[in-house]
Amino acid sequence: MTTIGYIRVSSNRQTLEHQRFEIENFSKKAGVKIDMWVQEKISSRKALDKRLLGELLGNLQENDILITCEISRLGRSLLEVMKILETCLSKNCQVWTIKENYRLGNDIQSKVLAFAFGLAAEIERNLISQRTKSSLASIKSSGKKLGRPFNAQTKKLKLAKNHKRIQDLLEQGVSQSKIARTFGVERATLRKYLLRLEETVEDTESHEKCQCFD
Repeated sequence: MTTIGYIRVSSNRQTLEHQRFEIENFSKKAGVKIDMWVQEKISSRKALDKRLLGELLGNLQENDILITCEISRLGRSLLEVMKILETCLSKNCQVWTIKENYRLGNDIQSKVLAFAFGLAAEIERNLISQRTKSSLASIKSSGKKLGRPFNAQTKKLKLAKNHKRIQDLLEQGVSQSKIARTFGVERATLRKYLLRLEETVEDTESHEKCQCFD
């Protein structure tokens, strides 16, 4: 049995370290050891056989466990997510996600659940996209300027300039509240900043891939 940590970001503006940190913390709490890491910087819009994930799926063995931060790291479309889960479950492998707290195995409940959350995620993304486009169109038509207030931009830049230090503090186990106080921002501001780093920016596709290593 091999436990694999899978990490993916879609652009060079995003970092892999935060996802790795989350998976390491999760695995310690779950009492499992990560035997292998698979990391890549590539859009999930790329064909599966062009991604390291495709190679990983082909090499999975019975009872392997695939751990990822959230289901969107695997794929963005309903059909692709279902295809990936079907491959894993047919090989009697488990898929664990941290954000959704799913532990999917080769049983009927897992298959039903996989279909349900895949469908829900697809619908949610479409609705968010429609609402965003509608809101932007409304704002532009009213003549208002788009973008964050200057003060919010200042705080964002302050965090961005100290990105490496923030990552180091997170890896050392320093709480987000303490880090926020260190840089003079609200905890919510820091949390939003960290979440934005991990958002999938599908408009920017990257061909760079990181090597798979044991």
